[in-house]
Amino acid sequence: MAIRRNIIRAAVTAGVTGVLVLLGTGVASAHVTVTSPDQPVAGGDALIVVRAPDEDDTASVDKVELDLPRDTPLSNASPEPVPGWNVQVNMVNLKTPVKMANDTVTEAVSSIVWTAQPGQGTPANDFQEFSFWAEDLPTNTSKLVFTAVQTYGNGRVVTWNQPTQPGGQEPDNPAPQLAYVSSAGSDSMAGMSGSDSVARWLGGAGIVVAAVALGFGLGAWTRSRRPGPAGKTRPAAGGEEAKG
Repeated sequence: MAIRRNIIRAAVTAGVTGVLVLLGTGVASAHVTVTSPDQPVAGGDALIVVRAPDEDDTASVDKVELDLPRDTPLSNASPEPVPGWNVQVNMVNLKTPVKMANDTVTEAVSSIVWTAQPGQGTPANDFQEFSFWAEDLPTNTSKLVFTAVQTYGNGRVVTWNQPTQPGGQEPDNPAPQLAYVSSAGSDSMAGMSGSDSVARWLGGAGIVVAAVALGFGLGAWTRSRRPGPAGKTRPAAGGEEAKG
């Protein structure tokens, strides 16, 4: 019986650990991210998706601004309509033109601003996705690093602009970034930032571990209560035999 109790205890502990892992990664991934359903290539086109969560328990997100880098500029952006939101693309003339593989960029997108119509903001503890089509991804880099600014209905402003150092711990407000392949022949994968990919993977793993561990613990407990030979139950924890 001591062995059986240890098995049950270990299973329950593993289940709780799996749930905690899931909750922890959920918190870690609750920040503005930039992804692409494609595998973008430098010099090519891509659909870029901005995912902006509402982390306030009482207020809606009424405005999301995505600021684009000037040293690795995008020459254009075509946002897709979002019901209940207005969008504006702001352009800027670069003080220093940036030479790319096939041309030189003199005018670039400085920011894209999505503003909710009255009563249409992102509800508390929910999220909203915005997307835009970009042509001619910069060839002088293989990663775009953005700054995102969220404005809540209660006046709160949250800025996502902190750099993530390679191999370092993710900051509280990491800058959203999009990695892509530098050429068509590269084996690198583009899309979600590494931290978000890991968070999603660990979240799924947490569900599996919790389910398997809790199921195993329940099965062990059920077997411990199964009637033994001649209508008698298996010995109880105290070593006494219950009569049938």
